[in-house]
Amino acid sequence: MDALKRDNSTYYLSIAIISLLVLAGLIFPETFGAVSNKIFGFLSKFLGWWYMLAMNLFVAFPLILALSRFGKLTLGEENAKPEFSTLAWFGMLFGSGMGVGLVFYGVGEPLYHLASAPFGAEPGTPQAAEDALRAAFFHWGLHPWASYAVIALCLAYFQYRKGAPGLISSLLSPILGQNANKSVAGRLIDLLAIFATVAGIATSLGLAVMQINSGLKYMFGVPQNVVTWIAILVILAVIYVGTAVSGLNKGIRWLGNLNLALAAILSVALFLLGPTLAIVESFVTGVGNYLSNLVHQSFDLAPYGGPRKAWLADWTVFFWAWWMAWAPFVGSFIARISRGRTIRQFVAGVLIAPALGCFCWFSVFGGTALEMELNGIGNLAAQINEDLSFGVFAMYQQITAGGLMSALMVILICTFFITSGNSSTFTLSMYSSEGNLNPPKKRMLIWGVIQGAFALALLLSGGLKPLQIASIAAAAPFSIIMVLACFCLWRSLVKEFPRADVI
Repeated sequence: MDALKRDNSTYYLSIAIISLLVLAGLIFPETFGAVSNKIFGFLSKFLGWWYMLAMNLFVAFPLILALSRFGKLTLGEENAKPEFSTLAWFGMLFGSGMGVGLVFYGVGEPLYHLASAPFGAEPGTPQAAEDALRAAFFHWGLHPWASYAVIALCLAYFQYRKGAPGLISSLLSPILGQNANKSVAGRLIDLLAIFATVAGIATSLGLAVMQINSGLKYMFGVPQNVVTWIAILVILAVIYVGTAVSGLNKGIRWLGNLNLALAAILSVALFLLGPTLAIVESFVTGVGNYLSNLVHQSFDLAPYGGPRKAWLADWTVFFWAWWMAWAPFVGSFIARISRGRTIRQFVAGVLIAPALGCFCWFSVFGGTALEMELNGIGNLAAQINEDLSFGVFAMYQQITAGGLMSALMVILICTFFITSGNSSTFTLSMYSSEGNLNPPKKRMLIWGVIQGAFALALLLSGGLKPLQIASIAAAAPFSIIMVLACFCLWRSLVKEFPRADVI
């Protein structure tokens, strides 16, 4: 009874805190937005260096594990087999990891960087276009997936090999003790993980609502206003809660496969109908620029000011914080579906392959948009300057069968929205149920509603900026937990397997 009581106290406390934030955003949107701007200014100015260093650690750590003697270690019992096929596994982790963001930024981000030219080239030139794709590759390459991999690896190890609950506090059990989740510190850590998850997913849901509305406006003239946002949120929330309740083996896996299929169809179609040669050359050049500048960009903070300082705060620092805010939810979800895979297989599937997938996506969509803009087709940069969410639809206006592809893109955004929503609903319910891998359906319903309400509150308080700020604020304390989790996992592995010939 005592454990149940404490479980309920964590659940009710998290619901109360987040509900208060939602109400503040809905009742006082202007004040909520003003406070958010102040938080953003403080964190981006004083903690940008920490976000950079932490993310670099998260890239190095799983790669070191995969290449070490621990790479052959199974995440689970020694004879455990993967629960899902490789294709289904990849579809679910890719859809939950960043599907909404890829669609939102796939065209808009490269075009924005083409005009802002953050690396010193003349704006709107071929060199600025190369730099724009290089920046997009950096923001969507190894670093974001590494933040997920760190949480997922640590959680899978302690959960499946040590019998710990599926909670973020379990990651620090070497420090907090075997019953880490029952301590005061453990309860606070789990509470923070819940807040980071809600903030991160609300950001993505908000971005998706904005872009779905843009697509509907492009195809059917649907107005972009609060009423439309609410209608989109309500309809899709009903679906993502329903698929979460149906379980991993039904709704979530089915949607993951659908996401991969739609994304592949749209990518191949644009590759064939668009500037195919430019896309191929964009990919090859972009990968080369990414690799050759990876170390420099990973530590670049523009310490002496200038335009790039503000650009780093708005883009790189935001993205790093966003990925960290997403890490508890995506990491927990990936850990849940990765039982039976070795650390080496895990790192290849969660870190390397998705980064290559993102490079392909930006080469196809971003490369096509850059080629159009450089050739004066469609005036795309001006359109995304007014509304970043309209980027992909503005590009489709210049493509054969663009109307059909726009419709498919709206469907893809919806399925990515639902995938992110149902996997986060499942994870939040798991967090608030003592790590129960089959959490109560009633809690899924409640968390599903709260996530949608929080996304709406952030949208009403100013649109894109408050969405970004929510992630940055949530990531600041959680990044410390992630660093400690790396230390705890390494310490436990060395202790369990002290000699190289054990594995």
